[in-house]
Amino acid sequence: MTAAPLHVPDHDPGPRWGWRFGLVFGGQALSLIGSALSQFVLLWWITDTTGSVSALATAGLAALLPQALLSPLGGTLADRFSRRLLMIAADAISALCMCVLIGLFAAGRIELWHAYSMMAVRSAMQAFQMPAATASVTMLVPRHFLARAAGLNQMLQSLTLVAAAPLGALAVSLLPMGWALGIDVATVLLGIGPLLFLRIPQPRRAPGAASSLWQELREGVYVVWRSPGLRRLYALLGAAMMVVMPTFTLVPLLVKTHFGGGAAQVGWMEGLAGGGMILGGLAVAACAPRRQMPWILWGLGLSCAAVALAALMPSRLFFMAVVWWTVSGIAFAMGNAPLTALLQTIVAPQLQGRVLSLMQMVAGLASPVGLAVASTAGDWLGVRWLFVVTGALGAAVMWTGFFSGPLVRLEDAAPAPAGGARDAGEAGRR
Repeated sequence: MTAAPLHVPDHDPGPRWGWRFGLVFGGQALSLIGSALSQFVLLWWITDTTGSVSALATAGLAALLPQALLSPLGGTLADRFSRRLLMIAADAISALCMCVLIGLFAAGRIELWHAYSMMAVRSAMQAFQMPAATASVTMLVPRHFLARAAGLNQMLQSLTLVAAAPLGALAVSLLPMGWALGIDVATVLLGIGPLLFLRIPQPRRAPGAASSLWQELREGVYVVWRSPGLRRLYALLGAAMMVVMPTFTLVPLLVKTHFGGGAAQVGWMEGLAGGGMILGGLAVAACAPRRQMPWILWGLGLSCAAVALAALMPSRLFFMAVVWWTVSGIAFAMGNAPLTALLQTIVAPQLQGRVLSLMQMVAGLASPVGLAVASTAGDWLGVRWLFVVTGALGAAVMWTGFFSGPLVRLEDAAPAPAGGARDAGEAGRR
């Protein structure tokens, strides 16, 4: 395999790039709002129907495992074919899944396995949609705008939590369960709309690039494996996700069993956390940090610690739990947005789909392991203390990154081996 620089040159995204970027990712934000709303509705239905940690853990596995397993394929396809068409197809199939569930709820024939199955299919579609969307950013904006674009994207994604959780709670209280899911179908159509009329630049495949999907997948693995900093970053993120990810699936159960709340309280908790993420994303967009690794480690570590502090609040102090959950959202955005910008900055555009999807795979495979452990540990520790233990461990894992030289110096690393072309190539259009 040939060597390609990690630090990529600037490029011209073409005229009116800001307008095109805003329309594409504004539409995707609307689609994400619908997806998050339907996820809220389904998780609350499972919580209210079963009250079981195991049932919620199974739902979490269905929502995470297919994406983890298929992400490498999705990233490879995003580097090989039209990212715009991949995003359209994935969104359309997700909407069809919701139509199936709407029909089952309306007929009164819905069962748990139906919800699990449709969540699994939607998860599989995310394996294709997310690498295509994230890798498209590099070709839509100039290089100097990547940090701000990551902050703005984080803010748009955070809007999904602000809008989806309260809207989900409102929909559950006012509409039949099946029709509440219909909102997702409408927002998917709004998200697909701009993609039907706007082009997204696609990096050209350079001479000498791998000719098969398997070879292209190996190139992405090669980029990460031959860079000590990237290798340690992926390992650290995988460990943190394995520890703390179950808490986000089990939030409805924490609110119901410890704080005695219902769907409205879950909506407020997740909605304000989304508001915190908006603030964090705005902070990153405004500051555009030049040194991104300290933000990543401090931000994600503090986010985990705040999860533990939220669960430590007595049942009568639900408002303080919400405050800490909001702090967790702010800190998460301030760590996650620089992480995306870092990878978009140091990895060549024609490799980004694969490298970003490998990060999703690592996190996605670690999360089911954590959920499997949590489903057992939660019955033994109780949901509240499960949150405390996993939040504290997650913070400790992230902050150990400060003791890794290659990780701290990742932004200053020398060019590392990679597969495929030596430069970003000339931007084509599909």
